[in-house]
Amino acid sequence: MLASWSPVFRLLYRLIATLARLAVRSGRSKDLEIIVLRHQLQVVRRQVERPPIGDDDRTLLAAIAAALPRRLRKGWIVTPETLLRWHRKRIARHWTHPPRKRVGRPSTAAELRRLIVRLAEENPTWGYRRIHGELVGLGHKIAQTTVWQILRDNDIEPAPKRSEETWTEFLRSQAAVACDFFTVDTAFLRRYYVLFFIQVETRQVIFAGLTANPTGAWTTQAARNLFLDHTSQLTGARALVRDRGSQFIDAFDEIFRTAGLNILRTPVRTPVANTFAERWIGSIRRELLDRTIIWNQRQLERLIIEYVAHYNGHRPHRSLKQRPPDAAHEPPPTMPGSITVLRTTRCDGLINEYENAA
Repeated sequence: MLASWSPVFRLLYRLIATLARLAVRSGRSKDLEIIVLRHQLQVVRRQVERPPIGDDDRTLLAAIAAALPRRLRKGWIVTPETLLRWHRKRIARHWTHPPRKRVGRPSTAAELRRLIVRLAEENPTWGYRRIHGELVGLGHKIAQTTVWQILRDNDIEPAPKRSEETWTEFLRSQAAVACDFFTVDTAFLRRYYVLFFIQVETRQVIFAGLTANPTGAWTTQAARNLFLDHTSQLTGARALVRDRGSQFIDAFDEIFRTAGLNILRTPVRTPVANTFAERWIGSIRRELLDRTIIWNQRQLERLIIEYVAHYNGHRPHRSLKQRPPDAAHEPPPTMPGSITVLRTTRCDGLINEYENAA
């Protein structure tokens, strides 16, 4: 029956029972018991400077203190201020409202956190912005800072080998096409020159060909093929940005002038002036060419074609709100509780692409 009572009622019951037993005892036995108890208290005080006190002890002492005169409380292990503080805390706990529901940004789902770690482990060259772009392409709404924090919590560097380049004022025009060459050396020390074009506005890359001997005639023919095969992609362009390489002869420029484009030649030995092209060269080197060995021209051409398809159709871009240049539509939102992501590899397994399972 006592088990269903509150702690206060149980203490009061024990107190009344103790007082009833003391009432039938003689005064001499009570005095002797008080002397013994006081001596035991002195012994305990010498051993324990501050004994622990529980809630039941506080309730009992407070109830007795209310019935005793102040002069009889001398020698207690608690002071009146302590009793009042206990009383205030007890009232505060009694009238405390239930805790409010936590507000603010909801925590990231465990499956999404595991996916972020998976992307970082499978792609060691990806930073937190690149991973965030991949998540946006999969339809997940998450802040870049959240991706950064999740990587830090898992002891993963958020921005490995990250290099920031200053954007030049030279190419502010959003209606320009930039072109450039870059070289690739094979395992047998044979050097190939790769020509490409990139649209400044859409960041779309066009692979124009590769050769071991980039003469002016070869470059001019590559320009003709460009207008034959990619006329729609050059619509609206008003300028061509190129360096002062000897491969770009007058016949090459004349093809673009005939199409209505102005020729903007960069200063001598100033690659930053053609920053869009230079950044793409850095991307293909970091993500593909520096991670494999090229054996022949056929392999190189196949890898570049596959990488350009990945770059235009899947790879996210910060300047395009983390969407690829050829994004056909916005990805549908994905619920955090139903994350099933499939991986597709390109370029002999060096490039990973992710998409939601059907």
